[in-house]
Amino acid sequence: MTELVRAATAIQAGEAVVYPTETVYGLGADALNATAVERVYDIKGRDRSNPISMAVPSVPAAFEYVATSDRERQFMARFLPGPVTVLCRRRSSVPDVLTAGGDRVGIRVPDHPLALRLCERATTPITATSANISGGGSVRHPDALDDRVRESAAVVLEAGGTRGTESTVVDVEAGTIHRRGAGANAIEAWLESQ
Repeated sequence: MTELVRAATAIQAGEAVVYPTETVYGLGADALNATAVERVYDIKGRDRSNPISMAVPSVPAAFEYVATSDRERQFMARFLPGPVTVLCRRRSSVPDVLTAGGDRVGIRVPDHPLALRLCERATTPITATSANISGGGSVRHPDALDDRVRESAAVVLEAGGTRGTESTVVDVEAGTIHRRGAGANAIEAWLESQ
């Protein structure tokens, strides 16, 4: 069994895995399984009031889990896959724990072949949060993983170093950037021009 298959199987079983993206290493679990999402919060020591995003293998795949406006769809077609997290209105299948009870969820379509294959293989959206202890630095190489994260993950998918700039988090409908990261200037220009 390949590491990718092992990782996808672990996600389906409610476990967490570490996976590479085009930005930093992520901590992935079944984003629709509230218990699995709780495990991610526990591993990271993350405050439950801080929502977690989810990754899907394509923009069309996202529409099963979020309701989008024409403007959001245009934005997603332009910037995804890529290092951006788009806040969209969640559908009822998305658990409260993922969104900290809010009505929006962050959507990621990573621009990394291994991350995309994991999303496809897992057959469910996976959590898209950095594979670090909350408050610690983002992980750009698997060698930098905190032992607590490494030991809690069922599988660590290694693919060398990543670029290290976190995704830009954007609310397209409000026209606001919540976190500036990779590609923020291009995103800001698009928001102002539309």
